[in-house]
Amino acid sequence: MKKPLMLAFAALALSAVAAPSFAADWWTAMPKPVIGQTATIDVRTTGALGNGVHDDTAAIQAAINALPTTGGTVTIPAGHYMVNATKPIKLRSHTSVVMDPLATVEVIPTSASRYMVFQIYNVTDVSISGGNLIGDRTKHLGDTGEWGYGINITAATNVLVQKVNLSNFWGDGVWIGAKDVNKVHVRSNYVTVDGVVSSNNRRQGLSIGPSQHVYIVNSTFQGTNGTLPEAGIDIEPMTEGQTNAVRLENNTFADNHGNGIELHTNISDIAIVGNTLKGNYGFGAMGIGAGYVTFTGNFATQNGLAGVRPSGKSHDWLITGNTLKYNSTRYMSATKEGGSLSRDIQFSKGCYNISVYSNLYSNTKYDTYTR
Repeated sequence: MKKPLMLAFAALALSAVAAPSFAADWWTAMPKPVIGQTATIDVRTTGALGNGVHDDTAAIQAAINALPTTGGTVTIPAGHYMVNATKPIKLRSHTSVVMDPLATVEVIPTSASRYMVFQIYNVTDVSISGGNLIGDRTKHLGDTGEWGYGINITAATNVLVQKVNLSNFWGDGVWIGAKDVNKVHVRSNYVTVDGVVSSNNRRQGLSIGPSQHVYIVNSTFQGTNGTLPEAGIDIEPMTEGQTNAVRLENNTFADNHGNGIELHTNISDIAIVGNTLKGNYGFGAMGIGAGYVTFTGNFATQNGLAGVRPSGKSHDWLITGNTLKYNSTRYMSATKEGGSLSRDIQFSKGCYNISVYSNLYSNTKYDTYTR
């Protein structure tokens, strides 16, 4: 009974310190892309075979290109479609790609350090749903680079990715970011990832670069391994621009070889709410010079290092209403009670304005700890 009240209080505290974007509850609307209603094209009618052998890249692109200027829907029925991801399938504005749950789109093995299956670039009102996207990490022909993506969303607005399984990519399952378009820095805006499973990718389950109004919900990011940072989700605009108004809610971050969630500089208005972070080799969630983060109502357990750590010059964090138990398994038993507070929550000397209260820890004597 106490938890909803605690979360409500945390939300009120957040509204007092965060930017107006959170006060507006922007994430509740979720993107509802305006898709063209007059045309639906099945990729088999443009030559796709889906037999696990034929290169279906051109046929899928032809289906998208055949839609009218007002957009429409491309369907990919059950089957095994091989694609050349060095020639990405480019989506147009007001276009939806709907994959059958039994449709698999797999990358033809390549030595390229950079590739992407679907490219959503400088467009608006796009959705991708259903199906399975598989990278080439187990068959990759080279050993350099880390930028093989399942879905690349760049400088795009009003995008929905829903119920897609992504696995085995040379880099990230999904990338969301920005690019200079006609000498103007354009960030992705209003992007929702809902009900996605991203697993066994080499660099990240999902990365967020310069963007705003990004909502990741009801999704799973697991088993990332191969090349650093190896996180479930990494919010990493760095010096490329700003990232703000991001909400990670009701997701699972499990068994990643790095941190479950990693956050870097040039970010603000980041809400991490009601997630499960379990069995990650690093921290459940770690910020490196990250600012303006709310971490509330999460369950972090059995992570190799602490459940949560603001490090470097991280600042203006609210950490409340979380269960942080049985962490630091690289040093302690996952079933053993007790230990110091740092088993579950840690702070670097350089971080500041970190507010901590009403969390539960492995050692119950710290449950009243405030900062």
